[in-house]
Amino acid sequence: MKNRQQFTTVANLKTTVRILIRAGLLLLFAFFILCQSASAQSKYIKKYRPMADSLSNIYGVPTSIILGVALLESASGTSRNCKLLHNHFGIVGKNNLFKTKKIRTRYKQYPDSQASYVDFCKLMTRKRFYPTLKDNSDYTLWVDAISKSGYSEVPQYWKTKVLETIKKNKLSEFD
Repeated sequence: MKNRQQFTTVANLKTTVRILIRAGLLLLFAFFILCQSASAQSKYIKKYRPMADSLSNIYGVPTSIILGVALLESASGTSRNCKLLHNHFGIVGKNNLFKTKKIRTRYKQYPDSQASYVDFCKLMTRKRFYPTLKDNSDYTLWVDAISKSGYSEVPQYWKTKVLETIKKNKLSEFD
């Protein structure tokens, strides 16, 4: 009986150790992914902030809005649309990706990232809310107005994600 109890205890201990090792590896992997994501976001912000600041001064759209929407829509510059179309904002329009790569997509193609950023700012100037929000640095008002304007197909989810992105990356400090 004593040997059987020892065997059961050893077997339980081995199982527990395996579970702990797997859980530890899973946590380590999750931490790596989060760090990588944060790193990608900070690199993206560092690269595109000067352009966003400049466009903010020209068009009166807060830098936090420009960068927050771009971070979300382009997955910090890693999305297929961003890489192939230079589309950082998920703007729908014409492209010639099917002719060149046999890929069908409904998203607009730009010659470079700057053209995508400028187009987003110009799009904002054509929205009904623009005259009342121009030069207003309250990003929550901007996100709310953009989400209500039909910019996203899932406005409430989009609004939540953009606000999270702005807060997480402290983008309002740039306004």
